[in-house]
Amino acid sequence: MKTIGLIGGMSWESTAVYYRHINQEVRRLRGGLASADIAMRSLDFTEVVALQKAGRWDLAGAMLGEAGAGLARAGADCILICTNTMHLVAEPVASMVSVPLVDIITETAAALKADGRRRPLLLATRYTMAHGFYAARMKALGLDVIVPEADDRTLVHDVIFDQLCQGNVCDRSRDAYLSIIDKARVAGADSVILGCTEIGMLLDPHALALPGYDSTTIHADAAVRFALSGAMVKAA
Repeated sequence: MKTIGLIGGMSWESTAVYYRHINQEVRRLRGGLASADIAMRSLDFTEVVALQKAGRWDLAGAMLGEAGAGLARAGADCILICTNTMHLVAEPVASMVSVPLVDIITETAAALKADGRRRPLLLATRYTMAHGFYAARMKALGLDVIVPEADDRTLVHDVIFDQLCQGNVCDRSRDAYLSIIDKARVAGADSVILGCTEIGMLLDPHALALPGYDSTTIHADAAVRFALSGAMVKAA
């Protein structure tokens, strides 16, 4: 089994989801007491958020790149950035590490395209929805991403940072998200991307008005496939 390197802490709430899901999948596939071989660097999210707010993506990229390089030195065979927003700096991070970067945007796009989706609604942080890097990457992969209107983008962003990143899951916020999804369905969206790694705490992707794609579990599953490539798995 190969070693999975996780750059986490952004927030640690979703990093915990990665850790649990990866280990559950390895146990399901290998059976018994099997668990994943994981190296993790969990950053202080307050430092990352400060760089986001200041627009210092260069410094944020260097911070994550150093974390990834440290994981590679510690024996990681691949690196995951356990957050969608920080894939804005995926390219500089990848350039600083000596092992493959498992990219959340690439993996999510592949899952959508495998199901014939073409026009997904993106729910994510303000940075991911409005910066343009995510939509551009998706467009290059054949997907036409749409985002909520301005007021709804603010609501989605605020729920992520003020509630989910702090471990608070509120029914009122779930209802608000569901309303946004329904509006997108009426406007022609054919699916919805849970494009922040905490949103799966709030929404069940299988119980939405549109087919849902949880980027967290998609990303974690890709890491498991990488780790177990060439390894023995139990018979189905």
